[in-house]
Amino acid sequence: MKGIKDKFSSQLRPLQRSFQFWVRAVDIYTGYKVFQVRVNFEKNVQKREAMWEMQHELAADKIYSMCSDLGGFFLKIAQIIGKPDLAPAAWVRRLVTLCDQAPATPFETVKLVLENELGQGIDDVFERFDMEPLGSASIAQVHKARLRGDKGDVVVKVQHPGVQDLMMTDLHNLQAFALYIQKTDVKFDLYSVTKEMEKQIGYEFDFMREAGAMERIRKFLYENNKRAPVLVPRVIRNMVARRVLVMEYMDGIPIMNLGNEIAKRGIDPHSKVAAAAKHKAQSATVAYVTPFYHRVALLDYGQVKDLPEQLRLGYANLVLAIADGDPVRASKSYRELGIDTLSKCENEQQEMLKLAQTMFDTKLPPGVVMLQPFSEESSIKKIAVEAFPEELFSVLRTVHLLRGLSVGLGINYSCAEQWRPIAEEALIQAGKHKGDIITLIGEVVKRGGSKRSLVRRLFRRD
Repeated sequence: MKGIKDKFSSQLRPLQRSFQFWVRAVDIYTGYKVFQVRVNFEKNVQKREAMWEMQHELAADKIYSMCSDLGGFFLKIAQIIGKPDLAPAAWVRRLVTLCDQAPATPFETVKLVLENELGQGIDDVFERFDMEPLGSASIAQVHKARLRGDKGDVVVKVQHPGVQDLMMTDLHNLQAFALYIQKTDVKFDLYSVTKEMEKQIGYEFDFMREAGAMERIRKFLYENNKRAPVLVPRVIRNMVARRVLVMEYMDGIPIMNLGNEIAKRGIDPHSKVAAAAKHKAQSATVAYVTPFYHRVALLDYGQVKDLPEQLRLGYANLVLAIADGDPVRASKSYRELGIDTLSKCENEQQEMLKLAQTMFDTKLPPGVVMLQPFSEESSIKKIAVEAFPEELFSVLRTVHLLRGLSVGLGINYSCAEQWRPIAEEALIQAGKHKGDIITLIGEVVKRGGSKRSLVRRLFRRD
């Protein structure tokens, strides 16, 4: 009877979860729609702003409760929307506390997963294994351990059992909600974004794929730099399975806690030491495309993505358009990338450049701390994005994460300007740059580059 009851309960759980999502999502959405009607009757600007703040705080509590209660995929949603450059401040204050709050899987279950995946007893493999996890996220949790016969510590990443099916249920509900929102409120192809999220999250459940991506990135960074811009943990190759990944342990603090750590050590946040530490954080930007805190280490490789050649070169052109502030090239790059737009606004090309900067650059305009992409003055409101290539979502999310990181650290810089040399090299090697490589060489040399190094890059065999 217990087996029948458990089976029935597991089959019923996705329906219960879907019901909980829709009840809460509709409540939050209708709350904002009713408020929009009510706030229009208030003519005093300051009172309107105070009303909006109260509405955001009310919605933030509801979003927090939904993400906290449902957990899993909704913890990822909280991470995505709870960024200081994008969401209302009231949302950020509530959602930032959810990032490390995924419930841990009991140790007995972790032990069972480990032994099934590795085919050995936990005591046969590890000299020491900490029962309490270092942290727990939506898909997996990590434990500190030491392999038998080794002197250094390792991190053991173990997948939560049964979480994949629930995440897919959550995603399908979100896709239906996205379809409705893009027809009624947001002129953006949100459905394609959620479809790519479905693919990417599917990748995260294969730790063997993640280990391969980690090794490729580590090899690339270490072979192409005298000193790699970031650290990449070494994978323990004979300790990798679909639901278990063992890697080198790296001690440190989460990069978003950098400001708190500076304050805790009594360092002036405006001092040269603090500025140098924050500058180090920018090395993460380079790593995405290619000793106060001596180095930055990237630890999670679950969503590494290889872009198709056409998209890669199209994005390289867009990077140069943003870095140069070139509206004509930005418009052309959008067409190359297959981003279909519809606009009736004046000065369409200039708005297209602003849209590109909003979506694909980390730099904020002077005095702006939040982009508010869905405000009436935003380029996303003025130019409808009717079709957005699913595979570009990874790029969009990377830039969004980097922008949130830079705002959190108080750094305002352009990833497009930082990625310019990489974009130029990609286009040179493909023989594409305004149809004229000589023009590119002239442009780079004008900025102080070397003709000799460019020629070497043009004709190297690899």
